[in-house]
Amino acid sequence: MKVVIADKSHIKYAEAICDTIASSAQVRGTGIARRTPEYVASKMENGNAVIALDNGKFAGFCYIEKWGHGKFVANSGLIVHPDYRGKGLAKKIKLKVFEHSRNKFPNAKVFSITTGPAVMKMNSDLGYKPVPFSELTDDQTFWDGCQTCKNYDVLTRTNRKMCLCTGMLYDPNAKKEKIKPIKEKTFKRLKKIKEALFLKKDKK
Repeated sequence: MKVVIADKSHIKYAEAICDTIASSAQVRGTGIARRTPEYVASKMENGNAVIALDNGKFAGFCYIEKWGHGKFVANSGLIVHPDYRGKGLAKKIKLKVFEHSRNKFPNAKVFSITTGPAVMKMNSDLGYKPVPFSELTDDQTFWDGCQTCKNYDVLTRTNRKMCLCTGMLYDPNAKKEKIKPIKEKTFKRLKKIKEALFLKKDKK
């Protein structure tokens, strides 16, 4: 298994990556902003993606997005092919793309919005902190990308203050404090609270 920075030689995997992301979101019933193979390919060409390969077979992927003229970057689209789940690959990809983000954009704040408790736990282990959306990028293009998510109505009716996703931020300039790691069950509880708060209105 190799986890490497993607380049244009990996464009042939773009369609499989998008299909895997879409099918995973459907199975889990979670919201996710859709991306096209062309968009994924552009990330590979620019060296802003990480791909995991098992003897030439696509196993996992994640990419970097730059926002606010480079003040913020996001690690997005983290996905592991069903054949390789439960083996710790997501954590390896997450670490690789985080390190790549820090090396390529050393002064940028790295943020994430996700509904996945496992991803939140990985973020927490890397030094991210849960934050309100107001501390994330105000780049309208980023938020426009949420329009293809099935939970977009939640984001709009809260005036973009919150959603089912949880915002998390790594600030390279923040004072480093020793913080007790957050357990995954805490993030699962947070997700349930948000679902009860926001989705109950849709059932009326």
